[in-house]
Amino acid sequence: MTLPPYDELPRGPDGVPSAWGLFGDADSMGMMNLQTPEGVQRAARLIQRGAVFPLDVAIDAIDPPMFGRGTARHETTVDLEGAGLDDHLDHFFSHGASHWDALGHIAFRQDRFYNGATLREVLSEQRNTIDHWARLGIVGRAVVLDLEAFLGGAGVGFDPGSSRAITTEELDGCREACGITFESGDIVLLHTGFLAWYLEQAIEVRTRFADERQFQAVGLAHEEAVVRYLWNNQVRGVASDCPALEVWPPDWSAGAWPFGFLHQMLLGQLGLAIGELWSLSALADDCRGDGRYEVFLTSAPMNMPGGIGSPAHAIAIK
Repeated sequence: MTLPPYDELPRGPDGVPSAWGLFGDADSMGMMNLQTPEGVQRAARLIQRGAVFPLDVAIDAIDPPMFGRGTARHETTVDLEGAGLDDHLDHFFSHGASHWDALGHIAFRQDRFYNGATLREVLSEQRNTIDHWARLGIVGRAVVLDLEAFLGGAGVGFDPGSSRAITTEELDGCREACGITFESGDIVLLHTGFLAWYLEQAIEVRTRFADERQFQAVGLAHEEAVVRYLWNNQVRGVASDCPALEVWPPDWSAGAWPFGFLHQMLLGQLGLAIGELWSLSALADDCRGDGRYEVFLTSAPMNMPGGIGSPAHAIAIK
């Protein structure tokens, strides 16, 4: 399918470019519609060494939890007089560790989610929920943009725990440095080094990150240019090792809308998948070693009807 450039997209009542209706008025897949059998076949040819990189961090790694979420409680039950075991998971937050945001996670504006769905339709009719992607399965080519290496890394080029915005020029410079040419339907993996840095911090630092009043983190700049760049390269998903993909905190001022909080545009207006807190350091290290920054990616979100997010269950293979 040929998609119009960002500046030629239809504009809604607010005058903002919109992808609503491009894939049909009832669509809940968004840019995941760009996954094709032909694209999966091409991506499979990227497997040359059989090197496997799981991209999910442990579900209890973010401790204390961020954004007011809770800690999952895992209980193992013993049956059959000790000859059988079972599991029980309670107080589990699907966005608590490495995860996908479903398109129903954040609306473009009040009561208007991707493709015009209302809050009632998301909750009762399961529009834009994670099960749509789960039934598809997410498979194809992913490209790694090693921003940590390109920008210098913690203590040199930037501090992952600061409100450091990554611009379009830096994204494209990193793409060029990694030798990547985008293809329609790519998933982009942004390695900033945040998660590896966070996991090494003392409890006092991690506790600060659990307090939204103090929370700061590296991420994509709050600029329309970033949205335009991702759309024009026909990216279907962007995942990073950051807590929110975009630089935090957002810009909530009236004049910054709708680019002061990129989730509103990427999820709510364009239907582009967002992944956060993915464990990308081992994969990035391997890419530096062999000079190949493209991988075969597979991800199986939870088939949870009505779900608003899911653990990524992502694996990269080279």
